[in-house]
Amino acid sequence: MNQRFDAVVIGAGHNGLAAATTLARKGKSVCVVERSHSLGGMAGNVALKEGVEGPELAHLLYNLHPGVLRELGLSQDIEKSSVVLPSVSLSPDGRHVVLEGARARFADGTPHPQAATVADFMARLQRYAALLAQLSAHPPPDLPGGMAGLAEMARLGRLGLGLKRLGKADMREFLRILLSNIADVLLDEFEDGPLPGLLAADAVRGAFAGPRSPGTVFSLMYRLGNDGGRVRLPLGGMGALAARMAEAATAAGCTISTGDGVARVLLENDKVSGVQLQSGAQIACRAVLSSAGPMQTMAMAGAQHFDVEAVRRLRNLRCKGSAAKLNLVLRQAPEFPGLDHALRRARLVIAPSVAEVERSFNPAKYDELPANPSVEFVLPTLSDPGLGQNGEQVLSAIVTHVPYAPKGGWSEAARQELTDRVVGAIEAHSPGLSGLIEHATLLTPEDIERRTGAAGGHWHHAEMGFDQILTLRPANGLAGYRFAIAGLYLCGAAAHPGGDVTGAPGRNAALRALGDGVMA
Repeated sequence: MNQRFDAVVIGAGHNGLAAATTLARKGKSVCVVERSHSLGGMAGNVALKEGVEGPELAHLLYNLHPGVLRELGLSQDIEKSSVVLPSVSLSPDGRHVVLEGARARFADGTPHPQAATVADFMARLQRYAALLAQLSAHPPPDLPGGMAGLAEMARLGRLGLGLKRLGKADMREFLRILLSNIADVLLDEFEDGPLPGLLAADAVRGAFAGPRSPGTVFSLMYRLGNDGGRVRLPLGGMGALAARMAEAATAAGCTISTGDGVARVLLENDKVSGVQLQSGAQIACRAVLSSAGPMQTMAMAGAQHFDVEAVRRLRNLRCKGSAAKLNLVLRQAPEFPGLDHALRRARLVIAPSVAEVERSFNPAKYDELPANPSVEFVLPTLSDPGLGQNGEQVLSAIVTHVPYAPKGGWSEAARQELTDRVVGAIEAHSPGLSGLIEHATLLTPEDIERRTGAAGGHWHHAEMGFDQILTLRPANGLAGYRFAIAGLYLCGAAAHPGGDVTGAPGRNAALRALGDGVMA
């Protein structure tokens, strides 16, 4: 063995860095191994052209876990180094709707006719989301024997008490809608249009689901859980956040190695004994925490070390990616009629109605490109000019409901067709946009799989359906971060509580490994 550590963390994304820092602050020696030459994983920057940077994949911060921020010492830093953005749902008639927390209005400043209903609805959802957020701060529920079982029962008791404190009406409503589809819940409260369309789009972004799919209310609550639904744009891009997390990890004593990934997890007597890198170098350790996907992690350890049923379940995970990323470099800032300069800096969403978001999902079921895609986009260079040069602007767009493998495959013609459809959808609200484009970079779900290793190109490593959350995430019998082999743990988005840029899976997995005493 060339080196020896208490633990090796695979992947220097936000979850891997959160896991490493948590371990290091508890006195463990930790090496983070990242196969690429950059940090951040799906939440990093990329050079779009000379002198212009943009977010390669994820472009905004949702749901950052407060416990992770405290663990990394970034609670104050995140307030200073990010901008909270309002959300604007673009309307075909130019009556764009602005949502800031629970406050709704039109972009021209006039009140929204359902502003009071919106405030009440969002307040209820945030109460429910805060209740569910209690689950994200700990491993999924388990009832072992002894003192650990008593502590778990006490935690579940506090959750039950929180549910009871909602009051009878709210408790009944919470239980009524938790498993529901977001379309029915929204249309019970609102007339269909850009406002409910925005919330429906948020509920399904990154998922192979439409607003009428079961469990999409839970998905929306999950996004509201830790930061009250606030959407943050990190100054310096997502890569700057990754750099600050890496600095926190290094300050805690972690070693970070890039450009040489893990090829194999080494075992001795059915326990982790180290890792072998792609270069052939070996690192001895007593625990490995992997922020890679479950299939990748199983392959590194060897499927022969997992029982047949575990292998079958992992091979049948629902992880069909449905989000693409389009980065545009523009020669100047585009105009959006009906939006002033301040609102052009907002998170802009094309989701004209709940019905339109559902219609955008329909083609994906048949491996076809969306005719009228639902798009979330932002112009980060308006808030952070340092990302560009000479007035050039970056438009960063996430496109929902893009098939992993369209009919005919991802030919150049198919890639250009999707790019044209997304540009066309945005240009409908920004005349002349296509004439400003200097460079376009498209990442399909297939590209994302190749770039990150995430099966299916799924941003969350696996669907967040009710059959793949809590004690079933990533699969029955493999939950709770322990991954079949003594000393091997999952610490990425495939583990509880799931995706988004939370850092919670990493922190929780590190605490579980510490509690198991495998590094003692």
